[in-house]
Amino acid sequence: MTSKITVKQITVAGMLSAISIVMATTPLGYIPLGIANATTMHIPTIIGSILEGPYVGTFIGLIFGVSSFIRQNTPLFADPIIAILPRLLIGIVAYYVYKFTKSVGAASVAGTLTNTVGVLGLAVLMKYLSLQAALLIVLKNTIFEVIVAVILTTIVVKSVRRYLK
Repeated sequence: MTSKITVKQITVAGMLSAISIVMATTPLGYIPLGIANATTMHIPTIIGSILEGPYVGTFIGLIFGVSSFIRQNTPLFADPIIAILPRLLIGIVAYYVYKFTKSVGAASVAGTLTNTVGVLGLAVLMKYLSLQAALLIVLKNTIFEVIVAVILTTIVVKSVRRYLK
């Protein structure tokens, strides 16, 4: 099976990757909430996967993961498996949830939960965090992250689609 990547996909991947880099280097990407940072970094990954497919989403997720690894402020994100692997999966999961449900909201929730469960699940498995600490972070950050992702992703995807028509 060969798949061709189009100029449009490369352009969208480049623009959303640039946005991810800006978000990673400013307070826009990681919002401090005490014990952990709530992130909005997964949003460009979800948008890219909905608009242009899993390859684009995975590439933008790689940018997110590498930025987490580079800016690591805890031993948790110094581990490339935790910093990068779950972020690669965001675009894949969000794409397929969107493909099967045709719901931007459902894809946003799935992408956000892929990030949260992937990072915190691996952190617990690799003994960086206790289960209780991971659950506290989930309770504190996840609702905020899901709401922001659903709202922003829906606005951007609908706006881009309207513009392209």
